[in-house]
Amino acid sequence: MGVRRLGALDGLSAEYAREHSDRLWKQLVLAPSATGRPRRRLRRAVLLAVGAGVVVQLPRLLGAPVERPADVAGVVLLVLLSLLAFVGAGLEEEPGTGPRSGRQLGARGWLVAAAPFALGAAVVVASPWAGGSSTELLVALHLPVVLWSAVGYALVGGDWRPSSRRMDVVRFTGERVVYYALIALGGMVLVGLMVLLLQPAGEGVVEQVLVWLVPSGAAGAVVVAAWLVEAEQSVVESTAPVLTAVFTPLLALVLTASALVHALAGLAADLDRDLLLGFDLLLVVVLGLVLHALSAQAPDRRPGALDWAQLVAVVSALALDALVLLALLGRVGDLGWTPNRVAAPGLDAVLLLDLVVAAVLAVRFLAGRTGADRLARWQTTYLPVLGAWAVLVVVVLPPLFGYR
Repeated sequence: MGVRRLGALDGLSAEYAREHSDRLWKQLVLAPSATGRPRRRLRRAVLLAVGAGVVVQLPRLLGAPVERPADVAGVVLLVLLSLLAFVGAGLEEEPGTGPRSGRQLGARGWLVAAAPFALGAAVVVASPWAGGSSTELLVALHLPVVLWSAVGYALVGGDWRPSSRRMDVVRFTGERVVYYALIALGGMVLVGLMVLLLQPAGEGVVEQVLVWLVPSGAAGAVVVAAWLVEAEQSVVESTAPVLTAVFTPLLALVLTASALVHALAGLAADLDRDLLLGFDLLLVVVLGLVLHALSAQAPDRRPGALDWAQLVAVVSALALDALVLLALLGRVGDLGWTPNRVAAPGLDAVLLLDLVVAAVLAVRFLAGRTGADRLARWQTTYLPVLGAWAVLVVVVLPPLFGYR
């Protein structure tokens, strides 16, 4: 009788799903009409994916092959611009669902989101890069981080200040990485079969197919993965905790073994530049896994085995970060400052502060002195610092070192 007074059961379920749009079962109770127009979203995703695939072939069509890091950065910029168009257009089309509930970019929001792309294009095109420029490579590595920040800004409709909104960006990023990896694996199988079938036609035909198919497919998958996150969000929300539970203990084991070997054997002083940069990449992966784990777990949960594994991973990463930072600073003392010797220690210092606070908060959480939401808030609060560092590398470092 109480339900009858409130309204039809289907209507109540749909209304609750809209109110709690981040819950898993919203996909099960919302009718297609209530979640917007999926066919239009699919058409837009296909068109933008095709556009991204064409964009990566423009240099080849114009007789200007992609050879320099700045060329790669320019192509990445255009591909992510297609993703920005897809994400931003979804705000206007579905303003009442998902992490962007009730938000629309508007003219000012579009200008803010497009500004990093304009700045990146200016840096890539107008900078007088020297031959073999280190700053050019650094810009190519850091510019995608700046542009992804703009995509995240559009994803939350410009409402980036609340911690929950920034966590939505983290969740979207992690889910998109999962789908992109699945698409890449499927693409590898498809390409392998195609190479097998086209072998009788000669190596020249196979090479041409690969040159056109692989880059275009990789670019188009950037948009397709974002569409899949929206279309199949319930699937990812159910698999993300499983992936986190599997990979966090494994990563903790690998990092602990690496930290012990390098600390006991004193190998950090003998690491070459490429291996030191590889360690930086590993630390970024650790940070990404920690963020994805937090996004997949309830903020009011109690400590468990996964939290202990996460603490071991963070502490081991912290030890490795300290060893790498000391090795990098030693190189600076022996060989002086270069663009790489500014960017690498700077990134290590930024990650070091994040890992120290994360470790302290994790210990406090395991001791029952704070909640899991405190750790999540710290990580999302620190994200703009990582973005600011990437902007610094892209904008300040090249002219500071004469674009060499």
